[in-house]
Amino acid sequence: MKVAERVAVVTGSGSGIGKEIMNRLTAHGARGVVVDINREAADKTVAEIKARGGDAVAVTCDCTSKSDVQAMVEQALAHYGRIDILVNNVGIVRDNYLTKMPEADWDLVLNVNLKTYFLCSQAVVPKMMDRQYGRIINISSRAWLGNAGQANYSAAKGGIVSLTRTLALELGKFNITSNCIAPGVIDTPLIRSLRPDVQERLAKMQPTPRFGTPAEVAYAAHFFASDEAWYMTGQVLYVCGGKSLGIYGH
Repeated sequence: MKVAERVAVVTGSGSGIGKEIMNRLTAHGARGVVVDINREAADKTVAEIKARGGDAVAVTCDCTSKSDVQAMVEQALAHYGRIDILVNNVGIVRDNYLTKMPEADWDLVLNVNLKTYFLCSQAVVPKMMDRQYGRIINISSRAWLGNAGQANYSAAKGGIVSLTRTLALELGKFNITSNCIAPGVIDTPLIRSLRPDVQERLAKMQPTPRFGTPAEVAYAAHFFASDEAWYMTGQVLYVCGGKSLGIYGH
């Protein structure tokens, strides 16, 4: 899956799934722009990539800010001259049932989990259009199908799917693809902070009774980012152990 010499911007790549995606792309020859609101985390990711012989630069960015996003894109262009791959990945959770959810938590999750994808895509796409090449990969979630206690999160993730499909329709003629990955329960510090019995129950509610790994999400992102995926656009790829099929009990 060829990504060598391509320039990849990955938001939220100072940690978690974003970091794993950046590690995989740079390990296969891509040049990385590590974007994170936490500069220390971004610098650490870059240092690790360079220690392995890769090429990356850190950029601090609050992706909810249009001016920050525009500045980030300009820094990426100043350093590498172009942007070939954009992975929109930032996200947070503020779970609660509908009747208990504060309006501020609705606004925050939609702002971070959906508006950032719009702002980053809007800033990067014209640069891709100029070069008649681009790969956009949006990280949604299986939760876009609906999840109790996650009205804000599910709505945002559903919006990402719709945004992905719309970008595919608008940008195909410019040789720019737009695809979406919908992970299920992924083994992250957030999941491991749950009680052991809750973790066990979550794992058993899907055909594959284990958590996914950030590396497994990164494999999918690598494929969509590659030259070989040029004829795939507007698609949603589930990396969820079958959880998208519905509630399942072992």
